[in-house]
Amino acid sequence: MARQPQDLLHLLTRAERLAARRIQSVLDAYDCSVDAWRVLDLLSGDEGRSMTALAEDAALPAPTLTKLIDQLVDQNLVFRRVDPADRRRVLAQLTPRGLRRRRQLSRAVRAEWGPTPPGLTEDQEDQLMPLLGLLSGALANGGGREGITTTAAGNPVGRAR
Repeated sequence: MARQPQDLLHLLTRAERLAARRIQSVLDAYDCSVDAWRVLDLLSGDEGRSMTALAEDAALPAPTLTKLIDQLVDQNLVFRRVDPADRRRVLAQLTPRGLRRRRQLSRAVRAEWGPTPPGLTEDQEDQLMPLLGLLSGALANGGGREGITTTAAGNPVGRAR
């Protein structure tokens, strides 16, 4: 039986929705959405990220991200500042309270999720992650194989910038 493009799309969509539902059940106790958790996680350890890069990495439309960042600012989890390298850009960064919340949420999610995604062994996760990175990179580049960058270990990291 020939594989169809929609077969992969259906599997990816189903896996993402089921994973998000499982994570959301944990985040509900903290009055946090999956998108807010992703943004807090993306902002961890950085000196700030531009809204454009953050929207791309969080897979959110810019207006949706702006509204979410506004909410996180109101909760004193994130602050905005002007990018010193390009004063036209605004960077989002975690506040100390945001760092604590991100750690708290990460611990809660790890407690539910475990060391690997449910149903996978470590070896399977080690195979899956580079393949998903390769697919994401190829799709971000219009479906071609050019422009995919890799780590020193040969793992794809997405679109070259």
